[in-house]
Amino acid sequence: KSGRLPGDFFRELGRAGRLGLTIPEDHGGAGAGYLAAAIAMEELCRASAAATLSYGAHAYLCCTNLFTHAGPDLRRKYVPGLVSGEKIGAFALTEPGAGSDAASMTTRAIRGAGGWLLNGTKLFITNGSIADVFLVFARTQRRRGTGALSAFVVERGFPGFTVGRDIPKLGTCGSPLSELVFKDCVVPEDNLVGVEGRGLAYMLGGLDMERAVFSGMPVGIAQAALDYALAYAVKRRQFNAPISSFQLVQEMLAQMATELEAARLLTYQAASRLDRGQPVSKHASFAKLFGAQMCLRATQQAVQIVGGTGFTRECPVERYYRDA
Repeated sequence: KSGRLPGDFFRELGRAGRLGLTIPEDHGGAGAGYLAAAIAMEELCRASAAATLSYGAHAYLCCTNLFTHAGPDLRRKYVPGLVSGEKIGAFALTEPGAGSDAASMTTRAIRGAGGWLLNGTKLFITNGSIADVFLVFARTQRRRGTGALSAFVVERGFPGFTVGRDIPKLGTCGSPLSELVFKDCVVPEDNLVGVEGRGLAYMLGGLDMERAVFSGMPVGIAQAALDYALAYAVKRRQFNAPISSFQLVQEMLAQMATELEAARLLTYQAASRLDRGQPVSKHASFAKLFGAQMCLRATQQAVQIVGGTGFTRECPVERYYRDA
């Protein structure tokens, strides 16, 4: 209700070993892989989609992408703090005029004496107002194209970097969505991630991973909605019978359960392909598309089954619907 995550949320996840599921054990992680990550997203999302969104942005968009593409020095500098939850991470890609069309990105990074100067604005950045470490994408050449983008690690305290406003949302309200502003932000030379000009490839690979792992979110929301709706239907009586005995309600529950299982299998398939090093773009997109559509249908049906109470904030299905 406060619209904020608990202050010890990330440290608790770190102590539980959940922030490093995709990070090898020799770097402080669990080495459990992407299927484990998708299942963690699913189970956490049964309780809170907002908490899960912030968790995913930290553990996978920031920490996993950083580990995958950074050299040994950057890994040693930033990964342990992210895995322990001592530091909070964010992934800064989207801009006011560049979302899916990353080639139109206008944030610039110009090499200077001893480092880089970043100028530009990022928008809709999950964890923006609470993060300590940001994986930021910027243009390092004037031309458009695959060799024009690079990735950098930016810390909250770097000169010239400020966090703008938080942006209110319909759902996932406890997870902050923020604006980031770079005005001659000074970034050390060593904070370039991987190879200059490889940013687009890093981004596309990271988004494939995101689609697969984050597809656990709609599965978790829909499972919570089904659990609540089923328990309510068994308990709620109308016309001297539990409403679970009505064929219309039975049909909605059956549809929810069937589509939920299909979305879960699509998600596990995509995550398993990641673990095996197989191409995943198509399968991750299937999982994300079907899961999102399934989740919206399932939560709407849960509101219908619960009835008028489902429209109130005294009932969790109202939140599931908004989060979906």
